[in-house]
Amino acid sequence: MRLEPIAAPGPMRRIGLPALALAATVVVACALSALAGANPARTLGLMITGAFGSKFALLETLNRATPLIFTGLAIAVAFKAKLWNIGAEAQLYAGALLTVLIGTQLGLPGPLAIPLMALGAIAAGALVLLGPALLKTRLGVDEVVTTLLLNFVMALFISYLLEGPLKDPMGMGWPKSPSIPRDARLPRIVDGLRLHWGFALALLCAAGVWVIQTRTTLGYEIRATGQNPEAARFAGIPVTRVIVKTALLSGGLAALAGFSEVAGLEGNLTTDLSASFGYTGIVVAMLALLHPLGVVVSALFVAGIFVGADSMSRAAEVPTYIADILLATALLFMVLAILLTKFRVVRG
Repeated sequence: MRLEPIAAPGPMRRIGLPALALAATVVVACALSALAGANPARTLGLMITGAFGSKFALLETLNRATPLIFTGLAIAVAFKAKLWNIGAEAQLYAGALLTVLIGTQLGLPGPLAIPLMALGAIAAGALVLLGPALLKTRLGVDEVVTTLLLNFVMALFISYLLEGPLKDPMGMGWPKSPSIPRDARLPRIVDGLRLHWGFALALLCAAGVWVIQTRTTLGYEIRATGQNPEAARFAGIPVTRVIVKTALLSGGLAALAGFSEVAGLEGNLTTDLSASFGYTGIVVAMLALLHPLGVVVSALFVAGIFVGADSMSRAAEVPTYIADILLATALLFMVLAILLTKFRVVRG
């Protein structure tokens, strides 16, 4: 048996196979619920209700989806150019760090501090990914290794800062930074609930990335570089410059996740600020087939699984670890669907 490329996949392959992958994920969820001794239909219903069944649940899901949209966009942009950015977690923390430094050290009024914190976060995340991009283009160093290792470097650096020069003296011994002022935080969309305007910013970024990818020269160059860098170079596209621009865009988007978590939700920097948003962004981007608008839907799906699993666990006494298994299963099924979209299995 061998794989044969498909020149022009039909709509049944392009849409039907990914939909079938998600349906298979639901089947796995039901099977896992049954193995845990719960009623599969009730468990699935509890997950959906816990994620979308009330105003509070829906807003919590949107809130959880906000950083995932940013990191999913960062991964989608980079992967489109075959820049394998596995370091969104490091870029997120770099953005969070600059947000805290600008918000607590400069003493600026809120209307000026918020955009400056966002710009500082973007610059920090972009610079974190710029190094691996230059190593890839200049020396041929594998960016998977460099970006992955930077996650650990950044985690240790943040830990050092929070145990030392950036530690809040009023933190009662807990390693956290000083809090940014109230007027320098993103306002809440709904009073009394946690959803903030970082979600709206995430939607704007998704629309902006879609415009870049479909309506600009840079988007065309990113697609061409990702499909065949040698052919793109032969056609006159500056591949190295495109990779660098892609890295700056991708790193800046991931850093906005850190900005939104600090300025919109937590108010300070801690070592556990991110619930693996950088790594989960890879799943979000792959489920969305690297489409920026699909990233929004995918992030809502992933966030709904986590929020719904928390609610379901309390009601049905099923472990929340089912959410992690479901995400891994969904990713595996989606990768298989992508493969079968581009190739057909031929005997002989």
